[in-house]
Amino acid sequence: LLEGTAMLDKHGRCLQARRGSYSRDWQEVLVAASDGTFSRDLRLHQTLGLSVLAADGDHRSSVARRFGSSDNPSDLNEWDADAAARDMSASSATMLYADYIEAGTYPVVLANRFGGVIFHEACGHLLETTQVERGTTPFANKIGEAIAHSSVTAVDEGLSPQSFGSLAMDDEGLEPQRTTLIENGILKAFLSDRAGEMRTGHARTGSGRRQGHSFAAASRMRNTFIAAGAHTPAELIGSIDKGLYCKVMGGGSVGPTGQFNFSVEEGYLIENGQLGKPVKGATLIGDAETVMPRISMCGNDLDLAAGFCGSVSGSVYVTVGQPHIKVDSITVGGR
Repeated sequence: LLEGTAMLDKHGRCLQARRGSYSRDWQEVLVAASDGTFSRDLRLHQTLGLSVLAADGDHRSSVARRFGSSDNPSDLNEWDADAAARDMSASSATMLYADYIEAGTYPVVLANRFGGVIFHEACGHLLETTQVERGTTPFANKIGEAIAHSSVTAVDEGLSPQSFGSLAMDDEGLEPQRTTLIENGILKAFLSDRAGEMRTGHARTGSGRRQGHSFAAASRMRNTFIAAGAHTPAELIGSIDKGLYCKVMGGGSVGPTGQFNFSVEEGYLIENGQLGKPVKGATLIGDAETVMPRISMCGNDLDLAAGFCGSVSGSVYVTVGQPHIKVDSITVGGR
């Protein structure tokens, strides 16, 4: 961590604050249930983060990155602190003097990796049986129907090696599996735990998760992502005359039925199929029902990012992800 923050100081400019953080969580999980289930699991999660605040007169920019893995004791030793600091410093310097974007409705290209947080928050939660039970998902009775563009296939699984949401068993003792949620735009399945299966009829998917023994397990996401498509990122950008490229997403908020707003940490105008000047202050505003049918192109560069998810059964480790995707039209808040 000292090396990482020192590299920020070396490569950065106009830095007012820099911060590094690290956490390590070792769990032994024992499930002994009245139906005869008796299972054990050992889990190791490690995560580290860097953040900077840059300032020059009235100009400000803030950048944060998080890295993490599961079941990898060498995670911290293998981390490339210099590469992480160079990436963050370049982003901070670019956005420091960026102009504010004008509010409007634009076609947008969302970058891969952490760009998948919007699908996780705005749509993924609506595909958990906890939402079906509450009657808060608009997709409750749409199995077999189109809820997204035909270019969209979305998956949730607990199997990818060293991914944050992977596990040898869920917190009800069931082995994880790969669950196709959406296939070519068609809703195929919900994520279900034991209680969810009993109350809604949707089969268990190895998705019963909880923070610890003081919480009841509930249907929760694991590694959730939009699958790779056939296009290059350049093809997505090249298809837009005037729009916005969201290279790095920031924080946001989501309503109970999928309404969302997410800030863009690093963004660029798209002009005549080319990346233009950097812009800041952009916020993506929409809802899952409206946006999912507008994802018309998916890139071939799927990547995943570590994260955390809080819900009725506490905070759990998850992975978000996607390739570059094109949204034909979305409301962009700005000045």
